[in-house]
Amino acid sequence: MSLADRVRAGDRLALARLVTLIENENPEGDVALNDLYSNTGRAHLVGVTGGTGTGKSTLVNQLALYLRRTPLAALASDNPDGPAIGIIAVDPSSPFTGGAILGDRIRMRDLAGDAGVFIRSMASRGALGGLAKRTNAVVEALDAAGYPLILIETVGAGQSEVEIARTAHTTLVIDSPGLGDDVQAIKAGILEIADILVVNKADLPGAQKTVRALRTALEMGYPASSRRRGEQGLIDIPEGDKPWVPPLVETIATEGKGIDELAKAILTHREYLSRSGEIEARLRERVEAEIETLLRDRLRDRLFEGRSEGAYEAAVEAVLARACSPRQAVDDLVSSLFPA
Repeated sequence: MSLADRVRAGDRLALARLVTLIENENPEGDVALNDLYSNTGRAHLVGVTGGTGTGKSTLVNQLALYLRRTPLAALASDNPDGPAIGIIAVDPSSPFTGGAILGDRIRMRDLAGDAGVFIRSMASRGALGGLAKRTNAVVEALDAAGYPLILIETVGAGQSEVEIARTAHTTLVIDSPGLGDDVQAIKAGILEIADILVVNKADLPGAQKTVRALRTALEMGYPASSRRRGEQGLIDIPEGDKPWVPPLVETIATEGKGIDELAKAILTHREYLSRSGEIEARLRERVEAEIETLLRDRLRDRLFEGRSEGAYEAAVEAVLARACSPRQAVDDLVSSLFPA
């Protein structure tokens, strides 16, 4: 039985091996992924992002626990114990060794031993945007393995996490009080990617101030979400035509408070995507972004593999000597690989 067949059959060891092959960019992993691709497209992908210290890992842990114990009808599938859940946690890598602490495993220890939960920590390995280079490929593997819900936790740098919006169907942006400027996320533009806003650690001093700041931002960003101006003044927009306005959910993840409301908000957003047809638009955007990324990486690899001996080093020396600009050097290298 091939590796892809074993993954399709629900073999967790085979899935773990496939994910390792994917992370190491082993061609065997790509072969299996190509075979499995027709089995993808069924999972709902939930991205979890926000600044460092907002409690993302604890929130993911509690959300998974809640859904396993109190499965929502639309996600439960045929599993009486709740939906099988895949979790991908991206941790920052050391810029010197390339290693990562992968501390999410510590915070998610409550899920240990649950055969219905598959957790994989990934080192970002220098990739920008909050995800690892091969995160999308690992998502495909979990999707093909039959996990109906996949939670993707980003690095947590805070202001550069927008890549998750291209990957997930539903993006949670987590904020918490006491981390500095209450409108930092607004200034950074990260709120623009939020499908659901979460104020975690809502029991801390200043939590309501954070809630008010975010609510004000929402009111400014969605002032006419439910009404529009017609010939006779403001009229209500039909329910099916209303744009999605991110709900604001308050949670205390360490105590499990607010997790039920958050789970229901995720389900409501999933239903909205299906009802409005936006799910197809997001899928197209995701596929286009992934093909563009893969194409760029493949062309770069081919350029370095196909360059003539010493051409790259000569280009570097020419730029250092101010004989040409970096742009001219790149044009010359590309021309040598793809002559007109």
